[in-house]
Amino acid sequence: MEILMTVSKIASICTMGANASALEKEIGPEQFPVNEHYFGLVNFGNTCYCNSVLQALYFCRPFREKVLAYKSQPRKKENLLTCLADLFHSIATQKKKVGVIPPKKFITRLRKENELFDNYMQQDAHEFLNYLLNTIADILQEERKQEKQNGRLPNGSIDNENNNSTPDPTWVHEIFQGTLTNETRCLTCETISSKDEDFLDLSVDVEQNTSITHCLRGFSNTETLCSEYKYYCEECRSKQEAHKRMKVKKLPMILALHLKRFKYMDQLHRYTKLSYRVVFPLELRLFNTSGDATNPDRMYDLVAVVVHC
Repeated sequence: MEILMTVSKIASICTMGANASALEKEIGPEQFPVNEHYFGLVNFGNTCYCNSVLQALYFCRPFREKVLAYKSQPRKKENLLTCLADLFHSIATQKKKVGVIPPKKFITRLRKENELFDNYMQQDAHEFLNYLLNTIADILQEERKQEKQNGRLPNGSIDNENNNSTPDPTWVHEIFQGTLTNETRCLTCETISSKDEDFLDLSVDVEQNTSITHCLRGFSNTETLCSEYKYYCEECRSKQEAHKRMKVKKLPMILALHLKRFKYMDQLHRYTKLSYRVVFPLELRLFNTSGDATNPDRMYDLVAVVVHC
């Protein structure tokens, strides 16, 4: 599977653990800030799925800065986020520019918290990314809940969670979360209904000899709802044919794209991996945004690609 991470207004392409001079010659010295570190992570038999995602996240600067800031806070009970903060801090404070670090503490904690990763089988990098981001968000929200005193947080702000409302977004959501809008238009009365849905990454289908741009256009292709799949229109008060499409309403700071390389083949009665070549640019602008999208012309720069075979 593959994960592409793109970030708005920040250009950085890095390979951790490689020889610094070789990388500088290949990419150019301007891509190597003076205070940057490039460290590989030791593979404990089957942890390449985890290491590759951690490397990608380390070079997503907004995410790294938040994790390191968390490290500087008063010591908390060990959890997956504290272990990640220790790992990132260990990389960022190395005297050498390149090297290798064993993420043993993080892996041990990961295996302890989720039995899915507590084995020596290969795991899915996309599944791990989702688990990590959601776990960090849960940790931050739980800590926020514990910090409230008499209905107020330390900074004096009122805690809205007392009213059973949706928990306030964390910095994970501020960095990775975007919003999709599902638009359905009745072909009889032309009424358009829409429903919003938040996401931390976008999963797109792939085709043979295609590009990321084409995959994103396919993601927002118009689908006709007809026959037994007709849409129930509230205005018509009956099932009608309709057009349905998905568009991006709120663009995230960091856009994580997941290429869906497994497809169920009816003739084989099983999932098959699609080893198609997918071209991706160093800069990307989303064209499948809704009419009321905020900052629809935002340009993304590629920061990382995870290819886990």
